[in-house]
Amino acid sequence: MSKTLIRITMSLDGYVAGPNQSMKDPLGVGGQALHKWAVELAAWKEQHGQKGGAVNASSAIMQEMFENVGAVIMGRNMFGGGPGPWKPDWKGWWGENPPYHMPVFVLTHHSRDPLPMQGGTTFHFVTDGIESALNQAKRVAAAKDVLIMGGAQTVNQFLAAGLVDEVNISMAQLLLGAGERLLDNLGDPPPRFEQTRVVEAPGVVHLRYRVAR
Repeated sequence: MSKTLIRITMSLDGYVAGPNQSMKDPLGVGGQALHKWAVELAAWKEQHGQKGGAVNASSAIMQEMFENVGAVIMGRNMFGGGPGPWKPDWKGWWGENPPYHMPVFVLTHHSRDPLPMQGGTTFHFVTDGIESALNQAKRVAAAKDVLIMGGAQTVNQFLAAGLVDEVNISMAQLLLGAGERLLDNLGDPPPRFEQTRVVEAPGVVHLRYRVAR
């Protein structure tokens, strides 16, 4: 049975991006350090066409990132390009061959035609909300899972709406102090998380939860 998953990295004080996000600092000031555990891995470098890197307990976590995933959902800020109407030349942070290699649905208030990229990634821009994005993603994913990647506002909306089956949080061992906070405004009562896995690795602890409805 297919699932709706969240996979995201968070600081010890609950932030998935630092303050003052901008084109210069897409993850906010200090936010890039959240993903140090990932970018040092051989598994990450391989996904991005690079060589070398470390192998440790996080390697299996990285390798399963897109395992059995048939579609991805993300918010406008994660795709980038700044607020307001789209700039036609903006194609995301990842270059001509993004690492997704599947359909990606971007939540936005501004319409845009689908954007096919190299390697099988096509970005679809959804203006009518999270349920529409999830329905479209499930349709193209078929029997595979749908992965929600961020940012915080997007993840929190899906959790508050009760649309998530599993949450995977990689908790980086640092404090950001401010920024985009995860697990805020999740409704009353909030969803119940049942822990199903803990993996300790250099600089990070990976936590997996089943979301009880």
